[in-house]
Parts: sequence; C-alpha cells; structure tokens
Amino acid sequence: MDRILFGDNQFFGINHMSEEKARQQSMRFADLAPIMETLRGAKNAGVDVFMCTTHDRIAEVAEVVRDQPEEWAGFKFYPCMPYAHKYANAVTEYGYFDALKRFLPGGGLLDAAMRGGKALLTRDMESVATLLIDAEMKPFKGLETPIVFVQNVVTDLILGLGYFEAFKIFADHIEKRYNAEAGFITMNLPMLLPALDSVGIRNPIVCANVNKIGFRMSGGIEAYRRATQEWPARVIAMSVLASGAIPPAEAIEWVVNEPYVRSILFGASSERNIRSTVDLIHRFDGALAPA
Repeated sequence: MDRILFGDNQFFGINHMSEEKARQQSMRFADLAPIMETLRGAKNAGVDVFMCTTHDRIAEVAEVVRDQPEEWAGFKFYPCMPYAHKYANAVTEYGYFDALKRFLPGGGLLDAAMRGGKALLTRDMESVATLLIDAEMKPFKGLETPIVFVQNVVTDLILGLGYFEAFKIFADHIEKRYNAEAGFITMNLPMLLPALDSVGIRNPIVCANVNKIGFRMSGGIEAYRRATQEWPARVIAMSVLASGAIPPAEAIEWVVNEPYVRSILFGASSERNIRSTVDLIHRFDGALAPA
C-alpha cells in the first residue's frame, strides 16, 4: 500500500466539525472541473492513490482518467462501496427493477442477471452480494483498483448482526474477480479485527479514525493499540486532523509514531494544502528513519 492516500470527502460536502465549511465545499465542487484540478494537484504532489466512494460523480472522474492514460499513468483508485444514497435515489426515481438494471455490469449482464435470479429463488446471500459488488465496480473497468473497500455503514452493520462470513464472501470475490485485496472501513477497529480473524482474514487492510485526541475512535486510543498487537493489521489512518481540531503538524507527528499505521488518508481542497500535508508526512516519517 502507498503511504499517502487522497480522499474525496471534500468533494461531496462532508465535514464532521463544520456544516458551513461542508456547504462551501459542496458548492465549490459542484462541477467536475474543480475536482479534476484538485486531483491533478494531488498527483503533482506525489499522491497517486484516490480512495473514493462510488458516487456518480466519481464515475465521471474515472472516465476522464480512462480517456487520458498518459496524463494519469500510475494513478490508482481504491473504491469504497456501497454508496447508499445512490441506490436509494435510483429506487425512488426508477423503481426497484429498473434501478437494478441501471447498476448491472454491462459486460456481464446475462451472468449477473442469472446470479441475481438464483439469489431471489434460493435466498443465496452470496449471489446477491457478488451481484452488487460487480455493479459498484462497473465504473472502474480498465483502471487500477488494487484494493476495494466496504464502507463503514456496511462493515459495522455486519459486525452488529454477527454475520462475519459476509466479510469472507466480499474478500474472496474481490480477489477472484478483480485480482485485488479487500479493505474494510470501520468506526470500531477493536471489534472488527477479531471478527475478520474468525473467518480467516489475516493481516487485513482496515481504514479507521486514528488521531491524537481519540476523535471517533471506538474504545479509545489504547484499545486500538491493544487490538492491533493481538490481531495485526495494515491500518489506514483517516480523520487524522480530527476534522480540524488538531493542528496539522501536531496531528501528523503523532500519527506517524503509531506503529500499526501503514498509510495516512487525507482530503484537501487545494494543491497548496495537499503539498503542505504531504510535506509534513515526509518530514515526520524522515525523523523516524534510522540515522
């Protein structure tokens, strides 16, 4: 995994501390052009991974990258699925059957439909799950997607239901069909790691909030440290700045010293802010290097 990952929250007006800032960002990125400009800024700063939802606007981003292979050489997507609002809105507008048809993978329409039909008849949850995964991956056809994530809303729902086998179904399908690794986003890393271990998923890729003040870290900082010692994982730290509650230098100096943190995910609205964060990560990573 790359050390530094760029996220998409700012493109869709998501800010956990400020509704006004979220509103301003939503207005700024209402069109595709400023999104692509910001992604170019990230690439110019040496960040070649875009960890993103499967929002319809991201499909437009993927199309640009696919159409301009020379400019975007080496650029990778880490899709995070599902984007729940997309399904809810489509069902409202088109109805259940037509909404499903809109999301079926074009290259394997008959195969997908057959698997879906079998699932309806036999209540085979694995067939339903793989059908929806393929639908979510459709916009990324032909692009590099070495890791594919389950969004925390689903990950943590599965944890609550205790249906841990679903994690294995997802991981196996992602590996077999897309030659990729599965990743899991969660708000409860200490609970997720033993659950993944119980179904044979070792050293998993897990994205979770990790920050100096324990903001949205279920169980607190010490619980994360204990869990990763018992069940090793490749952890991607998100919300490192705690939505602006921690000064950047202080936040990054702390997080790079957490031994279980493999990668750092952040979002920013300008190339200047992207470069500032990247420079801080490199600076404090360098301070850890042996003399």
